[in-house]
Amino acid sequence: MSDTDSAAASHSKPEVIAERIRAAILEHRLAPGAKLTEAQLCGVFGVKRGPIRQALAQLAADRLVDLEPNRGAFVASPSLQEVHEVFEMRRIIELAVVEKICSGHGVRRLKNIGGMIGRERKAFETRDFPAWIRLSGEFHTELAGLTGNTVLCDCLNGLVARSTLISALYESLGRSPCSFEDHAAILAALDAGDAKEAASLMARHLQSVELKMLERPARGAADLHEVFGALDGASRNEAKVKSERG
Repeated sequence: MSDTDSAAASHSKPEVIAERIRAAILEHRLAPGAKLTEAQLCGVFGVKRGPIRQALAQLAADRLVDLEPNRGAFVASPSLQEVHEVFEMRRIIELAVVEKICSGHGVRRLKNIGGMIGRERKAFETRDFPAWIRLSGEFHTELAGLTGNTVLCDCLNGLVARSTLISALYESLGRSPCSFEDHAAILAALDAGDAKEAASLMARHLQSVELKMLERPARGAADLHEVFGALDGASRNEAKVKSERG
């Protein structure tokens, strides 16, 4: 297989397509309620409907996409009830994370989290909003990773992804309810081994994030070619050639 064929095959894999759509959702480039038209996605990724349907099924399993009979696929639009339920679960899990870290699990690796907060602050200052949104979520998932509990991490990864989707629905463009200043204060308490203060700060932080979610209508239309413009022309042409061959 040539390098061209290999690149095209890579771009046509359902898991790669799913990851590209997931990133667009979590970086707020695709709004809740946006229709994910199969035909348009086929054109964007240069593949037939099979890989697109598999990718959408993966995202539906993660509750980031709704598959509606006779209507198609849409970016999920969480209800206010789901907002409350997601953050209730996050409080339970993340307070356990804080306690576990303060008891010695991963405390030596907190410096890496500090570097992440620095990148989060820089992304905000340079108005790189997609990176800012991504890093604000990764602060929470990376803290969980320090516990070494893979089941806990899997649960929190899903909840943080859904929280990011919720913020796309209830927050204005260019804003994030997750504050890097709060993150820095939480990290300082963890570094000091102050479990009580760290838990209090985390609980207040998550409550603040939830309360900042302001109801507003979701946008329903999206130009998928524009959203996935990061897929460079050469790669798109390679994928298209591969599709036409197959």
